[in-house]
Amino acid sequence: MNELKGMHHVTAITSSAEKNYEFFTYVLGMRLVKKTVNQDDIQTYHLFFADDKGNAGTDMTFFDFPGIPKGVHGTNEISKSAFRVPNDAALDYWVKRFDRLKIKHDGINEMFGTKRLAFIDFDDQQYELVSDEKDTGVASGTPWKKGPIPLEYAITGLGPIHIRLADVDSFKEILEKAFLFREVSKEGSYSLFEVGEGGNGAQVVVEHNKILPQARQGFGTVHHAAFRVEDRSVLDEWIERLHSIGLQTSGYVNRHFFESMYTRVAPQILFELATDGPGFMGDESYETLGEKLSLPPMLEPKREQIEKSVRPIDTIRSTKEFVKE
Repeated sequence: MNELKGMHHVTAITSSAEKNYEFFTYVLGMRLVKKTVNQDDIQTYHLFFADDKGNAGTDMTFFDFPGIPKGVHGTNEISKSAFRVPNDAALDYWVKRFDRLKIKHDGINEMFGTKRLAFIDFDDQQYELVSDEKDTGVASGTPWKKGPIPLEYAITGLGPIHIRLADVDSFKEILEKAFLFREVSKEGSYSLFEVGEGGNGAQVVVEHNKILPQARQGFGTVHHAAFRVEDRSVLDEWIERLHSIGLQTSGYVNRHFFESMYTRVAPQILFELATDGPGFMGDESYETLGEKLSLPPMLEPKREQIEKSVRPIDTIRSTKEFVKE
């Protein structure tokens, strides 16, 4: 069985696509590589922020569902998303940057032998930066070369997701027996799982928590997390495998930028398996990536209708020069 290759993307919900674009572009220095719409809800933007070329395993994506209420953090949720930075010194840079920009953070801490910096955005979405100083696992991506962050400190890809659950035993069994993760460490109520080559780009942190109330999805929370598979043939193997052990799935779904499958693995925990390709470069040049409204072929005939239903967002960066600071 071909193992999962690590994180593919994390998709969350924002209250404002405009504020989300500003935060990820000008605060975090991640590149908007695709401005499109939710293929199942075409009045909703779907923004993809990633590394310099939109490599799989580097992108955090967002929906801005109209009228959705604020989410509530608690148990039974993907509680935190992480981004990789090159080393411990990068975390020191980010503390100073967050202080200057008045971004709320918890300071540098350590978990499972890795230094981390937790912070939140304007929606109370939970994030952390993790240092690759000691990492020997799956390779990360390439920082946005023309972005505002010095390359030696810039975000290079996705780190571990955190999942908080009331019933961890059932979930651990699914992680290990269904998805072939392995438990590699434990600290108090937290367990660390890895898959494939392991390391920051292929980890899940599971927290056992029966005290907090039930989480409620809304803006400021994560919608789902996706893991990498090589191609369609491997994806089909995984669909067959999950069906054979009794997990219900969406079956094959073509998202144009990648091919995928969805399955709910615990209360409010939705996993996706997604192929590494085709990627985001098919309909836009490297220089202007993410600047126009990109639609997959099946939605292109509805472009006029879609452009009327989503408000314009100026995402042109190719004519701007970012001063690294």
